Amino acid sequence: MALEFIDASRVARLLPMTDCIGVMREAMIATSAGTVDVPLRQSLAIGDGQSMLIMPGAAKELGYYGSKLITLHADNPAKGLPSIQGFIALFDFDTGEPRAIIDGASVTGLRTAAASGLATDLLSRRDATTLGIYGIGLQAKTHIDAVAAVRPISNILVWGRNHGAAKNFAQLESVRTGLPVRAVSDPEDVASCDILCTVTGSPTPVLRGNWVAPGTHVNLVGSHSLDTREADTVLIKKAKVYVDSMRSTIAEGGNIMIPISEGAIDETHIVGEIGQAAAGDIPCRTDGSQITVYSSLGVTSQDLYAAAHIYGRLRK
Repeated sequence: MALEFIDASRVARLLPMTDCIGVMREAMIATSAGTVDVPLRQSLAIGDGQSMLIMPGAAKELGYYGSKLITLHADNPAKGLPSIQGFIALFDFDTGEPRAIIDGASVTGLRTAAASGLATDLLSRRDATTLGIYGIGLQAKTHIDAVAAVRPISNILVWGRNHGAAKNFAQLESVRTGLPVRAVSDPEDVASCDILCTVTGSPTPVLRGNWVAPGTHVNLVGSHSLDTREADTVLIKKAKVYVDSMRSTIAEGGNIMIPISEGAIDETHIVGEIGQAAAGDIPCRTDGSQITVYSSLGVTSQDLYAAAHIYGRLRK
């Protein structure tokens, strides 16, 4: 069987956001159930703001194993290049035959946002209609699509460190989505929304707990190390907290582990994994006044399930 090379345009066609949210539900349930083998990712620092990530995984019930290899270069957008580049290699579980090489940046953009979409569907209020985005990169764009797929969003506020760039992003997204998207200069204004997504990669908090009203749901997405975080301790302490993986959180989750190191909370403050919530094993939101937080680090099972779905659709 020929090795398939699947570029970003085919990824978008074969894995629309609504489908990807369903795939992420399967992936996260499998992650929490332990039916997919997902070692902690390996990271190699190349330079300041530059790194390479290697993320292997295997799922016998899926029929595949594989690995994602991506590079992260924070200064690439200034050069007109994407900050994330790479690929996913997919192998047949029984024979080891390589089946596909799939564009990694597009899958990462989709699956990360789709996992937030799943968490938003499980944890946000059903009557939530406003969305606030911290960040103006690829993940900001895909998170608009993911949240709008699960809630009737009628208004979107965005914030970026460069207000001019944020205004341009808002204008383009308004045209692309048909939704009213407005850039604001004060990050506190964004926190007035029902659903918040932080996708900045900032090493220090861009979201303060004192800004967040009762009933808000928050997706924390942009930080991936023990010494970085996008939200302060106040928010984590007063929220019901869910994670994608307890193991990854302990190894890489600064949003949660910094408050733990400060003594503000302990590990029992974490309600559980989003896969457990999706399976009905732990409670989701239980009343409209709760603040809920989903801390996303990204796990290889998301890439593996997305890649298998893409390849399966291609072979039909």
